[in-house]
Formats: sequence, C-alpha cells, structure tokens
Amino acid sequence: MIEAILFSIVGLVGLAVGGEFLVRGSVSIAHRLGVSNLVTGLVIVGFATSMPEMVASVEAALQGSPELAWGNVIGSNIANTLLILGFTALVAPIALTGLGRRDAVIALLATLLLWGITYLQTGSIWIGAVLLALLVAYILWRLNHPRSIDGDEEDDSMVSMPKAVIAFVVGLALLVGGGNLLVTGAIDLATLVGVSETVIGLTVVAVGTSLPELAASVAAAIRGQPGLAVGNVVGSNIYNILLIGGVTMMVAPVPVPASLLDYQLVLLAASAVVLLLLLAAAKSIGRVIGAGLVLIFAVNTTLALGV
Repeated sequence: MIEAILFSIVGLVGLAVGGEFLVRGSVSIAHRLGVSNLVTGLVIVGFATSMPEMVASVEAALQGSPELAWGNVIGSNIANTLLILGFTALVAPIALTGLGRRDAVIALLATLLLWGITYLQTGSIWIGAVLLALLVAYILWRLNHPRSIDGDEEDDSMVSMPKAVIAFVVGLALLVGGGNLLVTGAIDLATLVGVSETVIGLTVVAVGTSLPELAASVAAAIRGQPGLAVGNVVGSNIYNILLIGGVTMMVAPVPVPASLLDYQLVLLAASAVVLLLLLAAAKSIGRVIGAGLVLIFAVNTTLALGV
C-alpha cells in the first residue's frame, strides 16, 4: 500500500513539474523562432498542457488498463470545468468578455461524440483516427478564424533558447517518468483498496494530470487575463477528447467502459452545457458560482470513490 501511494505521489509531482517545464520551454522556443502568438497559444500551449493527461492515458492503455485511460480523459474534463474553473473564480473572479463561445460549442460537440461512441460500445483504430482528424480540422479552422482566441498577451516568463531547450527536455523526461510511476501506483492502489481502475482514473489520476491547467488558469486570473484562464479550460477539454481520446483508442482499440454512462458522462455533458451558457450569457464567473462548481466536483468525487 505504502509503495503504491508513494509511486502515485511521486508520479503526480513528476507530471505537474514536467508539465510546467514543458509548457515554458515550448512557448519560449516558439517565440524565439518567431512563431505567432496565435499558433503558440492554440497549438503549442494546448498540446503541451495536455501532455500529462496524454502520457498517463497512453501509459495506462499500453499497460492493458484502458479503463484507467478513459477514466482519466473524462475525469480531467470534469475537473477542468468544475474544479479548475471554480477554484480559479474563488481566487480571482473571472470577467467574461464574450470570447470562447465557439470553442465551448466545439467542446460540447466533442463531449456528445464521446458519449455516442461510449453508448455504441464500439472501439477501433479508425475511431481514434477520426478523433485525431477532427482535432486537425479544429486547429485549421481556428487558425483561419482567430477572432475569439485570447492569449496574445506577452508572457513575462520567456527564457533564452538554451534554457528553453533544457526546460523542454527536462519536462518531457519528467512527464514520461512521472506518468509511468503514476499509472503503476494507481493500478496497484485500485487493486489494494478494491476500487475500479475507472474510478481511480476519474479521481486521483484526473486531478493529478490537471494540475498544470489549474496553475495556469489561477495565474492568468490573478494577472487579469480572463481569456487565458477560460481558454485554457475550454481548449484542454477539446484536446483531451480529440487528441488523448484519439491516441488512446488507437493504442487500445476497445470500447469506452460502459460504466461511465451511468452518470459521469451525464455530468460531463451537463458541465459542458453550463460552461457554454456562462460564456454566452454571464458577465463574469464570481465566487458564488465558483464555489458551486467546486462543491459539485467534491460531491461527485465523493460519490465516485464510495466514501
């Protein structure tokens, strides 16, 4: 038990620190090479901040635990919308400027697509390929319609090219090592406490791999950059389903666990709808709404763990 917990904790720390190094290194390299802020924010940061979830899910699929992988995908999106956005609003209320609505629609459609795939209980490499193709189409569409993308603010965390390359390499190494330890510890922990791998993926692994997004959103809100705070959440939700879900399905072409249909996918879809409604109608996400989101996440986690 102690070894499984230590593996999980060390793995989570590795993913959190590795994700931070990878993001900083990737963004700095892109800026030093003259890549536009738009491409940096949409493609590089979106991809880099999804790496902890990617590594954990692919590692789980390779180790023959697709339940853990898909629990992580769905749990991370629930954590993004309820825990990260809610906690960010508690720290610093998020002023909404009408941006991100179209991306929230895409996130909702991706969620409904995942629900359909799960309901049909089918899995194949082709489904994974379709999800990845949809991600490419989304990126190309977004590059051609940049109006509602935030993130063109200059980042004061830029470093020199040598430091950026070192940060990128170190971050990647920490992600791979941390992901391996986390998955190994999570599988052992699930066996020891008698909880399914799906539940461990929905809770422990999902929260752990979402730490980079939490740090990024809170920092953006404190610095008065609401677009970055919200965009980080919405963009991560899209990447998690289309990118990580697509790769997971290609590595382990089996159906998404049907147990997720009980209420986790319902909660995921409901949270996607709430996020879209907030972006479309609300002027801000204040502390009351933030507290409500965090409370829903806490209740869901408690129910999932059977506490």
